[in-house]
Order: sequence, then structure tokens, then C-alpha cells
Amino acid sequence: MENELTTPFLKAYRGSFTSMMRWPHLDDFWSVLDQQADDSWYIYAVGEQPPEKTVTKNKLLSFIKEINILLHNDHKEDYCGIVYVDNKTTPTFIKIYDPNNLGVSCGFSDNPPLPGWIISKLQPIELEFALNPANNRRRWWKRLFQ
Repeated sequence: MENELTTPFLKAYRGSFTSMMRWPHLDDFWSVLDQQADDSWYIYAVGEQPPEKTVTKNKLLSFIKEINILLHNDHKEDYCGIVYVDNKTTPTFIKIYDPNNLGVSCGFSDNPPLPGWIISKLQPIELEFALNPANNRRRWWKRLFQ
């Protein structure tokens, strides 16, 4: 039986990703996504209610344009490193980290930050709930292994 922890979205979220390390890599990737833009993408602002419907091609292209401006304005580094994709040539899942809430988005962390936005071909679930169970659930679970 499928539950929220085994949904295709969560499996994809936990899958393998490649970073756009340099700004030119991100620019090249946006061009790839522009060419593949259609009406089958979800845009999920993590922390908000997950969308139930995909966006139009025009809304996707507008979002890409606006998020690119935001990333360049708010991440004043000579590298990008905050956009991750499952496949650079045929993407289906893109994680975009908020430059103002990076924490440890790369490397190892017991509690890495969630992305700020996700663009996906799969319908999103509420990540904060799925990945961070309520404290009473966390305590209950830990008691089993003490």
C-alpha cells in the first residue's frame, strides 16, 4: 500500500541530482527547459499547499524568468550551486534552493534545508510533513531503539 512516504514524488525527491555549479550551466539548463516547456509541469513553493494542477507553458516560462532574476539578485556569488536537476537534458524534477535559506544544501547534514521551490512532472506532496514528522512521532519512534 502506498503512503505519503513512498509516493513517486518522494522517491524522485530522494533520487540522484546534479547541481548547476556555475551560472553559465544554469543558463544552458534554462534553455533546455525552455525548449521542453509544456503544460505538464507542477511548480511547488515548498511550505505552501502543494499544487493540485499543472501550470501552463506560459506560466512555467514566466516562473523560470522570474526565478532566474531572483537567484542572480539574491545569490551574489561567482558560482550558482543552488539549482539541482535529475537529468540535465531531459529533466523531470528540479530543486531550487532559496538563496536566503541555504543552511547546508550540499555536503552532509542530518537536517538539510528543504528547497524553496520544486518544478516537477510529478504531483507534489507536502514535503515539510512527509520529511519532518511531528515531534511526538519522532520521540515515539526513537523509544523503539533505546
